Amino acid sequence: KINEIEHRLYLDLLNTLAKEVGVIQKNAIALAKLDVLCGLSVLALERNYCKPEINLGYSLHIEEGRHPVIETALKAGEIYVPNDLFLSNDEQQIMVITGPNMSGKSAVLRQTALITLMAHMGSFVPASAAMIPLTDKIFTRVGASDNLNAGESTFMVEMIETASILNNLSARSLILLDEIGRGTSTYDGISIAWSIVEYLQKSAHRPKTLFATHYHELNDLEGQLKRVHNYHVTHKEVGNKIIFLRKLAKGGSTHSFGIHVAKMAGMPNELVDRANTILHEMELKNKEHQQASP
Repeated sequence: KINEIEHRLYLDLLNTLAKEVGVIQKNAIALAKLDVLCGLSVLALERNYCKPEINLGYSLHIEEGRHPVIETALKAGEIYVPNDLFLSNDEQQIMVITGPNMSGKSAVLRQTALITLMAHMGSFVPASAAMIPLTDKIFTRVGASDNLNAGESTFMVEMIETASILNNLSARSLILLDEIGRGTSTYDGISIAWSIVEYLQKSAHRPKTLFATHYHELNDLEGQLKRVHNYHVTHKEVGNKIIFLRKLAKGGSTHSFGIHVAKMAGMPNELVDRANTILHEMELKNKEHQQASP
């Protein structure tokens, strides 16, 4: 009898819940939204975020922007170096960003995307001030990947994704491109990267674009194309060491310091010394070739 009573009570409870399932789901959705909003509020207070201004214009202006994830992972005592950024369809449409490896170029791209996205979802953002234009799409081509199952190399995936961006952009799009063309030969890569910047600049939509690259040849575009401006991530050389200042500044960089980064990563000294020797030999040959050319 006890089992029968428990079974009936259980069935009555299920019937009651079934009748009220709609109300329960609505309450669960409301609590979930409240939880997200409370979480964003606490984060904004703890991390000193600012209230962004969403507008119908076409200019993006971020003052002292920070990467919301990287700054939380810093060691005790470390301070995230903030950066100002300005993009406009009419004035500064494309920023070509050069600088040493590991200097923070990709972080600038990523934090710009995250700040724009956070503003559109109703969150405060990691910056001292932010004016964000209404953005319909955030296109990114950052990082390396391949699709071996489909027989696609890293370079092929890079080209497919870049083609998708170029074929679907609009005047309200934000485009972030990192090291486009690095998966092929140097001259091919430079040619592709150069043509992409030209295509974006000549596009009737004039999409706002951040283009990080190691191809210093792209610095020449600033003098040839309107709305294309050079920037670099600063560094300081102290003896044989490099200190990354992680600050965005106007003007292009002419060095990548790849060998220095290899040394920082723990490569054997013998290997690093040999790489420096080969680099100097190649630079000398290139200089002699340029002098011999008519």
